[in-house]
Amino acid sequence: MEFFKRTTHIGFMRARWVTAIISAILVIASLVAIGVNGLSLGLDFTGGVQIEVKYTKPADLAAIRGELRQAGFKTNEAKYYGPATDVLITLPPLKAGSSQTVQTELRDKVLSALPGAQFQQFSVIGAEVGKELFTKGALALFVSLLGTLIYIAFRFEWRFGISSILALIHDPVLILGMFALFHIQFDLVSLAAVLTVIGYSLNDTIVVFDRVRENFRKVRKGTPLEIMDLSINQTLSRTIMTSGLTLLAVIALLIYGGPVLFGFSLALLIGILIGTYSSIYVAGVLAIVFGLKRADFLPKKRETVDDMP
Repeated sequence: MEFFKRTTHIGFMRARWVTAIISAILVIASLVAIGVNGLSLGLDFTGGVQIEVKYTKPADLAAIRGELRQAGFKTNEAKYYGPATDVLITLPPLKAGSSQTVQTELRDKVLSALPGAQFQQFSVIGAEVGKELFTKGALALFVSLLGTLIYIAFRFEWRFGISSILALIHDPVLILGMFALFHIQFDLVSLAAVLTVIGYSLNDTIVVFDRVRENFRKVRKGTPLEIMDLSINQTLSRTIMTSGLTLLAVIALLIYGGPVLFGFSLALLIGILIGTYSSIYVAGVLAIVFGLKRADFLPKKRETVDDMP
């Protein structure tokens, strides 16, 4: 099924310098926002206190968060960790060296704020554990980018590999910049969304690059800019259908997913829009800038006996 019945003839590459300036400004602004504001790391990365409670009836998470805020816990997370009657509450970390008495008082204060809640378990997550999770998350991001570079360089051509990796760096930087600018909490769920966006954007980029390689071999006349435009137009219907349908699901998740999934769905929403843009105006343009040419995709001429000196 195609969105367009005929191949479009949109000159995407004509706007390459304008989009390059826009991308540069957005990346610089994102880096400044991250450097100045920093990321509002969630309790997954900073550590904290976790209290498991149980209700006799399905719990209302929104009501639980409101009751905790009224009790003085301005920063809190509440989510199901099994059936709808079991709730996991996460609070900011205690001060270093807090005694057992302080922990007991905190537990009692939480339970008194939640009528009908039955205490199950109390645990403290140290800041070192949070730092370890953050480090491993950053390592996962680095490894995924490195693996992407190696895969594309072997499957296509080194210019495509470098262009793709720069485009993939472009996407999470803008997502993190948005989180830093608006002080949106960044946790493990948000990190999972960023890794998902990398895979999504890579898939779109590979589709375009695969068509570019095919067209360089099929279309005998045409500059690299014309071949890139032709390839993007030929895959445009697929891109719109895929991105559009995915966006519908993500928007529904953003509206109805609640506070727990807000960071995840927001990162996906931003990432899908940016990833679609970057596969055209970042990866495609960079491949041209790095000197992509037809000779890189034509079969190498075999040396015969007559050609030998």
